[in-house]
Amino acid sequence: MIPMVNLKAQYAEIKTEVEQGLAQTIENCSFILGPNVQAFEKECADYLGVKHTIGVASGTDALHLALLAEGIGAGDEVITTAFTFIATAEAIKYVGAIPVFVDIDPQTLNICPDAIKKAITPKTKAVMPVHLFGQPADMAKISAICEQHHLKLIEDCCQSFGASINGLQTGAIGDVGAYSFFPSKNLGAFGDGGLVATNSDEIAQKIKRFRNHGSDVRYYHDVIGYNSRLDEMQAVILRAKLKRIEQYNQARRHAAHLYSELLADLPLTTPFEDHVGVHVYHQYTLLCDRRDEVLKALQDKQIGCAIYYPVPLHQQNVFKTECAGVSLPVTESVAARCMSLPICSHLSDETVKEIAAVIRGVFNA
Repeated sequence: MIPMVNLKAQYAEIKTEVEQGLAQTIENCSFILGPNVQAFEKECADYLGVKHTIGVASGTDALHLALLAEGIGAGDEVITTAFTFIATAEAIKYVGAIPVFVDIDPQTLNICPDAIKKAITPKTKAVMPVHLFGQPADMAKISAICEQHHLKLIEDCCQSFGASINGLQTGAIGDVGAYSFFPSKNLGAFGDGGLVATNSDEIAQKIKRFRNHGSDVRYYHDVIGYNSRLDEMQAVILRAKLKRIEQYNQARRHAAHLYSELLADLPLTTPFEDHVGVHVYHQYTLLCDRRDEVLKALQDKQIGCAIYYPVPLHQQNVFKTECAGVSLPVTESVAARCMSLPICSHLSDETVKEIAAVIRGVFNA
């Protein structure tokens, strides 16, 4: 069996370091916002090139608290993509705001800047691009739009840790960036975890307050907050992996490029790289008109495969009423044809070739 992500192989490489760190944490009995969380936040800030990073309980919480800290609230409109995981839109709804879904670019599968411009109204307060599958969005155009219209720019980096544009890390370009450490992510914990990045002292302080029950000083509460702290033990694991994130991402890029080379002559579309942003391949996603046949062939060989995302957000039951009449033709076409192959930091060339051979077999039968 070939899994989508080989976490066991990754763990074997860091096992000793992680187990020693966890044992020390247990011995010290420092479990909440302890030295590893503090050290991880400092190391992340240095890596991302930002002034502040704040560890939180999940990527969803990172998005939620980022919106709160930026003052997005009831009745405000936030322009985003419908081709993403639902957490992007959930976070907008959590603060009482309205997600305004616009179409995507057919090559990058990221939010289309021209569609953003057309969707701006007097109620628009923010834009939330998603760096989908590890491919950076067109931040030059999006940043210019936000600056022109005085909109907050909140980057959903939950799939793009380590991706960059002209040397700037995703999450370090807008007003605030939100990251997820779900186990399958490029930088993944052994459970849930998230991070908010910002260069604003004020926003950083608000995030710290919100994540810890609205408190700056213990037992003194200034606002209604949340219990959303990155766990100390997860920070141990993340610190070990952060040291290796460039190696992990380069391994993903190597596997992705090999896939694309092996599949290049088939009637399907391999992932696009714009050569401005550095794609880190959280997912390796194809577009294929014979998707169901390819999926069945892979499943028959016990090869992991998945569809991210089969139903765009504007067509989900939870949004159907408020999105009645919304048409996003590129998004809908992509959702009907997309499929993802195994990709991770420990995927051998031989395994990539094996998977590619199965796909070739579908078209050569």
